[in-house]
Amino acid sequence: MKPIKELFDIFSNLSILVVGDVMIDRYLTGNIERISPEAPVPIVLHQNTENRLGGAANVALNLSALGATPYLCSVIGKDENATLLLSALQEQELSTRAIIQSSDRKTTVKTRVLAANQHILRVDREDTFDLSEQERTLLLAQIKTLLETKTIDLILFQDYNKGVLSERMIRETSLEAIRRDIPIAVDPKKRNFFAYKKSTLFKPNLKEIRANLPFEINPTISDLTKASFHLRQKTGHRFTMITLSDKGIFIDDGKNQAILDTKVRKIADVCGAGDTVISIASLGLAAGLSLEEMALISNIAGGQVCERVGVVPVDKMQLKKELLSTFFKQV
Repeated sequence: MKPIKELFDIFSNLSILVVGDVMIDRYLTGNIERISPEAPVPIVLHQNTENRLGGAANVALNLSALGATPYLCSVIGKDENATLLLSALQEQELSTRAIIQSSDRKTTVKTRVLAANQHILRVDREDTFDLSEQERTLLLAQIKTLLETKTIDLILFQDYNKGVLSERMIRETSLEAIRRDIPIAVDPKKRNFFAYKKSTLFKPNLKEIRANLPFEINPTISDLTKASFHLRQKTGHRFTMITLSDKGIFIDDGKNQAILDTKVRKIADVCGAGDTVISIASLGLAAGLSLEEMALISNIAGGQVCERVGVVPVDKMQLKKELLSTFFKQV
């Protein structure tokens, strides 16, 4: 492992192209003082509304938080929520040049109602159909322009099954990466799970592989190794990383397999942890770390964001501190 300071210096020189579904994570917070007389449900007295970057936008925010330069490529609507999303990206100094707006789609918003830090209800506003031919053409043109004009160290697919990453979009973007010898990291979802061919890092979670593989999978080395082999046969990827929630992370480089345990923490909210894990793993991959090193850092970062309520990016200083105290010595 490189010295911590050197590692984070490397991160700050990396440029990552993020392709996927962006959204707003909206939080309505308040107090519960009584039950509704109309139905046996609590009445939440609204106190605050907060909009946060979600989905692939949260991945870009995580990359930026560690000093890297993300280029976010997605399609959103032409609505009030699109204006809010673009404004939030600009406030975080994230580029919007490859965000396509379409009058034929809604901007995805996940609205969560919270009281006393408890999740009461979630309401989703979204379209999940694939991009139109025009939308796909415009987005791919933006991706090609970035690849031709910027030095891109890795392409990261962040899929939430909201339609941006159609099978054709995945294939055409992957071919652009392969032609340029750019590594690919994938955080897949169910709909096009096996469409990601020849990626460098394939990072599903346990729920996703259970939903997509034709046999029972328990979080054991033997079951996960069998699952990883099946996945590799289907997609031809190089590295497997399977997140196991509180059971840790399984890794497989084709020769060696291991489960890295998760540190015991006080969990406040697991939302966004997967975004953080794929972000850190992708930076580690682009920086030339081993699969085990990538997973160790990702595991810590994912655990840290679970200690905070809502979708939040990793805290760079907190991550540095825990890396130094837990695994490494600064030299």
